[in-house]
Amino acid sequence: MAKDRFVEVYTQGITNVEKIIVDTQTGVNYLLASSALTAGCGVSVLVDASGRPIVTPIG
Repeated sequence: MAKDRFVEVYTQGITNVEKIIVDTQTGVNYLLASSALTAGCGVSVLVDASGRPIVTPIG
């Protein structure tokens, strides 16, 4: 079976949910935010204080 491209490494919330997703090929971290109240969601690259993408080392 192929390895999943994206893995969830953190989650919080029930109605308003925030998750951190890591791309297993590039290591780039993304924030996924969704709300059951507004039936909407969004995704954004997580960046450090200098504006560079946060990258998790892939082993």
